[in-house]
Amino acid sequence: MAVPMKQNAGVPAGLALLHDPLLNKGTAFTLKERDALGLRGLLPPHVLTQDQQVTRVLANLRKLSDPLEKFVALNALHDRNESLFFRVLCDNIDEMQPLVYTPTVGLACQKFGHIFQRPRGLFISANDRGQVAKVLRNWPYPAALIVVTDGERILGLGDLGANGMGIPVGKLSLYTACAGIDPQLCLPVTIDVGTNNSALLNDPYYVGLQQRRVTGKAYDELIEEFITAAHEVFPGVLIQFEDFANHNAFRLLAKYRDRICTFNDDIQGTAAVALAGIFSALRVTGGKLVDQQILFLGAGEAATGIADLIVSAMIAQGLKPTEAKRRCWLVDSKGLVVKSRSDLAEHKLGYAHEHAPVGDFLGAIKTLKPTAIIGVAAVGGAFTPEVLAEMARINQQPIVFALSNPTSQAECTAEEAYRGTGGRALFACGSPFDPVQFDGKTFVPRQGNNSYIFPGVGLGAIACGATRITDDMFMTAAHTLAHLVTESDLAQGSLYPALPRIREVSAHIGAAIADNAVRHGLATKPPPGDTLKFVESQMYSPQYTEIA
Repeated sequence: MAVPMKQNAGVPAGLALLHDPLLNKGTAFTLKERDALGLRGLLPPHVLTQDQQVTRVLANLRKLSDPLEKFVALNALHDRNESLFFRVLCDNIDEMQPLVYTPTVGLACQKFGHIFQRPRGLFISANDRGQVAKVLRNWPYPAALIVVTDGERILGLGDLGANGMGIPVGKLSLYTACAGIDPQLCLPVTIDVGTNNSALLNDPYYVGLQQRRVTGKAYDELIEEFITAAHEVFPGVLIQFEDFANHNAFRLLAKYRDRICTFNDDIQGTAAVALAGIFSALRVTGGKLVDQQILFLGAGEAATGIADLIVSAMIAQGLKPTEAKRRCWLVDSKGLVVKSRSDLAEHKLGYAHEHAPVGDFLGAIKTLKPTAIIGVAAVGGAFTPEVLAEMARINQQPIVFALSNPTSQAECTAEEAYRGTGGRALFACGSPFDPVQFDGKTFVPRQGNNSYIFPGVGLGAIACGATRITDDMFMTAAHTLAHLVTESDLAQGSLYPALPRIREVSAHIGAAIADNAVRHGLATKPPPGDTLKFVESQMYSPQYTEIA
């Protein structure tokens, strides 16, 4: 069969065009476009607008009751028509974000091989040593942003190996939906070095290497080759590390953060969104950050990342570093992290204070009397009724952040938090919860979700050509996010802006990041004139444009 000639430079025609998700508009191609692009007869004759397509997608999606089925349906739409996918996502972000990302993405990763339909992104395996640059050149688009995982610590679910590809795909979907990063600039990457998950190794549908994880020198050499090759193939690309296990996450961030434009969202993004929530909570209590006593359930990437940023904020408000660190305490699986313990990993040592051992979280609350508890240990139900009652006993308005996800790993639900504290908790969550009716008041909990932070950080960095991502940028992002929370938000118990405002939020954070980069000499493309307007002008909009 003869292949139609291209009618416009760089634009495929005929079936090739319908199979290109970046350009395909499906039944929305006009009659003029169909004639010019060799599509007449390849589509049913009735032309639908994008609005009509959105309505049809939503009607079909809402007939499905299973979140995983909805995930699969949205993934299929993503594979065939990106503009329509992102239009559905942008216009219905409250409904769609939990489907394309947490909590549903966790289940999708667990079932990845069983629901696999079409490859997306790049899989770079341990077998590709010496050829990583060649693999990267197989990607047909000019990537400006890479989200990379090695699948060892997917959400609170552990080692999912190559099945973890759902995470960078989902994150990059949010970069586009929440901050308008052009999907053509986004590259999901999974570094497949094997898995230690025996269930996956015995699963005939597992998509990754059928071997236990490569570690040590061989692992480090593969990561180094990837970083070097990525900057060779995509000069200046921003690389976001995602869902690496603690033993690799901290050291890889330390190794590369002063060498390339990079950050770890689990450490730095989580920190910024949590700090923003605390700033919002203090607007309600009237308290000062330097007077807070903060107790973390968890002592990994998220806990120490949040603690580090809180400490930096306290120092900026006048506390000495040693005093600021004494305001943050960690509880791990063995109890309170204290100096006398001999079993502490390096990243915990900065928060190992002089104190008698305490074996459990409730005991630590009774001893330390914190004003805020932050759950990031992925231990479902850990904020027990006794924990919540004790926080309410020692605080008029206790700050309770149950940030672990997916929902099954949440330390408590929103309803448990409000009822357990007599409606006095200032609550934020890592997974979505419905509004709660209690004592005549409706509380509207909002997620302390990293999607309030990382899309804007990436947008600003790309817009100004940032050469580095610094902790000060995340401090700036936290202040900007907190500033965008309205008094009406706070009045209903919401510590973050409404999710439908996310593109506005990302634009403001992006502008703040770009200005920060310019101030510190880290911008290779300083925005001309009004930074906010410039950043907004760089944002992709998922509206169809005429091709022919």
